[in-house]
Amino acid sequence: MGFEPFYTTKEIGKGTGLGLSTVLGIIKSHGGFIRVSSEIRQGSCFAIYLPADLNAVDRVIEDETLPVGNGELILVVDDELLILEVAKTSLEAHNYRTIAANNGIEALSRYREYHDRAQLVLIDLMMPELDGMKTIARLRGLNPQLKIIANSGSIQTTSTSIGVDAFLSKPYSLKNLLSTIQLVLNSNTPSKLG
Repeated sequence: MGFEPFYTTKEIGKGTGLGLSTVLGIIKSHGGFIRVSSEIRQGSCFAIYLPADLNAVDRVIEDETLPVGNGELILVVDDELLILEVAKTSLEAHNYRTIAANNGIEALSRYREYHDRAQLVLIDLMMPELDGMKTIARLRGLNPQLKIIANSGSIQTTSTSIGVDAFLSKPYSLKNLLSTIQLVLNSNTPSKLG
């Protein structure tokens, strides 16, 4: 069962409605699944099943060799705190250092603070106040060579059309995230200026 990432009951500017699809991606990456039961006027119940054999999870992870960083500092920007925390934790577990921002204004402030050390920005395109596209334009104004990976669950685009080094559709797998980061960081070509 998949969860449609484009439907939300939230008000405009209050999130993207990607919670369930993100949770499903995390659970699948650990070898689990979700069962949903729903009753009218009673609500929904989500049962999460994960393998009881921790060695089975280790075997799945061992089979999938994931790229690791070399201590590079990454600015992670997302207005959904769960996604922000999962991204930070995952990157730190794979030898990256992170700083976080949960909106575009905070992202600019954090980049100014760490501009001499931050090597890459991972940014959500759909955020309230200052959206990802405007934030990217301002980051490019501060450093035209900055490596940027954009992501979204509600916008389908290409990296070239929005002037970034790479684009990830949400929900993305950890392997896809780490591989994309490694590819962008190891690229000798200057960042796209769009």
